[in-house]
Amino acid sequence: MPDYYVIDGYNIIHAWPEKFKEIMENSLEHSRDKLIEIMSNFAAATGSNVTVVFDAHNVKDGISHMEKMNNVEVYYTGQDETADSLIEKLVGDLYHKGRVYVATSDWDEQRIVFGRGAYRLTPRELLKMVEDAQKEISFHAVSSEPTDDYLENRLQEEIRRKFEQWRRQKK
Repeated sequence: MPDYYVIDGYNIIHAWPEKFKEIMENSLEHSRDKLIEIMSNFAAATGSNVTVVFDAHNVKDGISHMEKMNNVEVYYTGQDETADSLIEKLVGDLYHKGRVYVATSDWDEQRIVFGRGAYRLTPRELLKMVEDAQKEISFHAVSSEPTDDYLENRLQEEIRRKFEQWRRQKK
C-alpha cells in the first residue's frame, strides 16, 4: 500500500526556521523551491508520493494550477481557495489509494484530516523523517573508486581467470 504525503507548503516553511530563515528574508520563491527540493529527495529516498500545496487565496486573480516538479506534485490554490480546503479535497481523493499523511502545524486542519482518515504529522515529525531519510541516503551513498564498478571486479575469481586465459590465447 503506497504512502502519500500532503504538505502544507507555507506552513512547513514557517515552521522550519533553521532551514528557511535566510532564504525567506530574500525570496519566498526560493523558499518554495527549496521545500520542493527537500521533499523531492524525501520522495526519492522513501518511494512515497509527495504533494506540496501552496496557498494563494489572497493573490488577486490567482489561478489554481498543478505542476509536476521532479517527483513531487505541487499545487497552487486559486484566488478564493485556501490550502486547507485543497488539502481536505486531496485527502478525500487519496484516502482509498493508500496511507495518507498530512504535514501541517494547523491544529484545526490536523483534526479535520484525521477525521477523514489521514494521519497527521507535525512539522517537527516531518523534519525528523526528512533528516532520517537523508541519513539513510548518506549511509548508502558510499564513494568508491571508478574501477570498483568495472564488471571484471565483480566477477568470481574462477571466471576472471577463465576470461584472462581466453584473452591471452587470442594473441
